[in-house]
Formats: sequence, structure tokens, C-alpha cells
Amino acid sequence: MTQLLRRSASLVTCLLSLSSPAIVGARHAGYEPDLKTQLVVYPLPGTKLSGVGRLQVPTDLSSAEATRASAATKVPAVVIVHGTGGMDAKGIMYARALNSAGIATLEVDLWSPRGLSGGWDGRPKHVRENLPDAFGALAFLAAHPRIDGRRVGIMGFSWGGVLSMLAADEASAAEHAQAGQRFAAHMPFYPICFAYNRIPGYPFRELTGAPIYILTGANDRYDVDPRACDKLADSLPDKHRPHVRVKVYDGAEHGFNNLDRPRRYLDPYHDQGKGGEGGSTPLPAARQDSVSEAASFFGRTLKVAP
Repeated sequence: MTQLLRRSASLVTCLLSLSSPAIVGARHAGYEPDLKTQLVVYPLPGTKLSGVGRLQVPTDLSSAEATRASAATKVPAVVIVHGTGGMDAKGIMYARALNSAGIATLEVDLWSPRGLSGGWDGRPKHVRENLPDAFGALAFLAAHPRIDGRRVGIMGFSWGGVLSMLAADEASAAEHAQAGQRFAAHMPFYPICFAYNRIPGYPFRELTGAPIYILTGANDRYDVDPRACDKLADSLPDKHRPHVRVKVYDGAEHGFNNLDRPRRYLDPYHDQGKGGEGGSTPLPAARQDSVSEAASFFGRTLKVAP
């Protein structure tokens, strides 16, 4: 928990540096939502671990009466899941856009409960080990008095994108979710599409039926194929294919929405599992568009009132 607090303080500093007069997805130019922000702890189903995260719920704090009215209003929510590197400024960026659109967010920390440092050699051996984090977050939000548990989505980056894909698998959901609970929408960012239905433990065929919107880059060195995610969608059974959309950004690498400097790194899953070096170079135009797409997708699928 101490590690999460340190990270959260750092993230708040990053948030201040990202301020701009117009928020993508905001209800009007310059709109900054009032928020109730908490560091929260919740059980991870099937484990002895506790999940941790940062919850932000849009709340009208303009007057005591408005605050009381907000407290009686349920809002949709989105679980935001980081990549291999851990929580960073990306989560804050998307949380701001979603909060501005009237959607609560829960940014989860996958590594702190496990004492992990992140990186390709500091993460679990398989993404499935983090399914309790996703469905524990869903159960927590569904029980929260301000959240409508029927309108909870999930989005994630890289490792978190894979997790949000696996959470759409009906067998995975049935194993880890509380009875009747399912995510209402999924938005994976660069989720390494070559792996599904090919590598053991990465099923993506019999789905929950919730809408899925995949955003990826044409130059992603994991897939090494601009059409990898389209091919995956095309391979689905007829009943599931209409629920999956894909957007590919030309010239974009893995991590195109990062806010740090370009970097190169080794990963055993690069080049469709052959391993080697890949890159994450920020692409500002794609990043900005993806923030707008996130607010639009979840606003529509979670049926946010205008």
C-alpha cells in the first residue's frame, strides 16, 4: 500500500503537468469535473490478496444540496489497467477524459499486491494470473453505492489490454466473476492479437457478448502485422464478430499513447513470440484521437446521459 501511495503522489504531479483548457470528451470546453477520489482496497477472488487502486467518482461539489443529489445518483464506471511498466500518466489522462464525460474510473495497480516491480522480468508468468484483479475490481464497483454495476467497462494498455481481452472470454468470466456480473464494454489498447487462440491460456472465441473496441498500431513489433487484430476479429464465430471493432493507427508503435520519451526494449513476445527488440514511440495525434475514442466508446456503450 505504501508503494501505491508513492505512485499515486507521483501520478498527481503528472496530472498537473497535463492540464489543458479543453478536455477531450468533456461536456463543454474547459469543463473540469468535481471528483471524490479515494485509494481503495478490495478482495481478489480466489486469492488471499487484496487489490488496490485509485477510485474517482464525478460528484457535484458546488453546494451542499448538489452534493447530496450527486450522492443519490449512480454513474457508470471504467476499470483502467496499466501495462508491464506499471501505473503511469496514461491512466490519469484517460481517467480525466472519462470523468469529464460523467464516468467514474478505477485505476488498478496489478503489481503492488504481489510485490512485483514490473518490466518483462518483473511481472507474472501469465496474464491470466491477473484475472482476479479485473473481476475483483468489477465486484467492488458493483457494490459501491455511487456506481451502477450493470454499466462497468474495462480498458487497458499492453498487459492490461490483454487482460481486458481475456475478461471478455465467457469461460474466464464465469470462473472469476460473481454470479451474473460481466463487464459491459471492453477497450484493449495494443493487446498483442497474434497470441489469442494460438498460445495456451489466451482464449478469445466464446465471448460474453459485450462490445469490444481494439486500438492498435500498424508498426506494433509484437504482432508484426497491421491486420493481426482484424484477422482475429474475422476468425470469430458469426455471432460474436459484430461485437468487435478494430482501429489501426498508421505509423504507430506499441505504446503509441505513452507520454514519456521514445524507448526500445526487449520482450520475449516481440515478433509473434520469437522475441527480440521492439519500440514504444509516442504518436501525439494517435494518442489524442484515442482519448477522444475512449470517451466516445464508453459514453455510448455505458449509455451516459448527455
